[in-house]
Amino acid sequence: MKIKSYKKFEGIFLIDNKFATINLTPGYRVYGEELVRIGNIEYRIWDFWRSKPAAAFKKGLKTFPIKNEMKILYLGIASGTTSSHMSDIIGKEGLIYGVEISERVLRELIHHAERRGNIIPIIADARMPEKYENTILEKVDVVYEDIADPDQIKILIRNCEKFLKPKGLAMIAIKSQSIDVIKPPKKVYKESLEELEKHFEILDKLELDPYEKAHLFVVMRLK
Repeated sequence: MKIKSYKKFEGIFLIDNKFATINLTPGYRVYGEELVRIGNIEYRIWDFWRSKPAAAFKKGLKTFPIKNEMKILYLGIASGTTSSHMSDIIGKEGLIYGVEISERVLRELIHHAERRGNIIPIIADARMPEKYENTILEKVDVVYEDIADPDQIKILIRNCEKFLKPKGLAMIAIKSQSIDVIKPPKKVYKESLEELEKHFEILDKLELDPYEKAHLFVVMRLK
């Protein structure tokens, strides 16, 4: 079994050409992922069929801003598949504020959040950041959004204006079918990017097919 650091991004490793992070909670899985122990270190395989950032790595993403000790606002955190790997990367000194509208889904996250200690689950509608602004006590380094909503772009912008540090970084998985099921995905991407460019410098972008159909992954810096 061959392991090497994935030179592009901090805290990510390649094990037999599979992406992995060091398990913050050794012995425990979040979504049925493969655990691999090498020496005294346990790694969690980051499944690119289950997680959009990992799919973006597979497609050749060049910019991924998550680093050790970072503070992250995650919009649409769901049950914690992707956020658990971010949790591994940021470590005990980092923190993820996870906003999720579904109480049922959030209940699954709470179990993992309690064990990990660096995720704060927030039951709220990301369209109304004023409802949870008193829970987020600091400006964050990164905002990540993965929400199926026609106003997905506006939701990201509104949250970044309120919570993101000056020149902070943002990522979004644009879901073309959620924004407009009639228009071709490339037209939705073009219109979305035009709106985003009013507020952000686009650092990287790529389509996630075939791992996530009709999705565009974008990494940006706040202007």
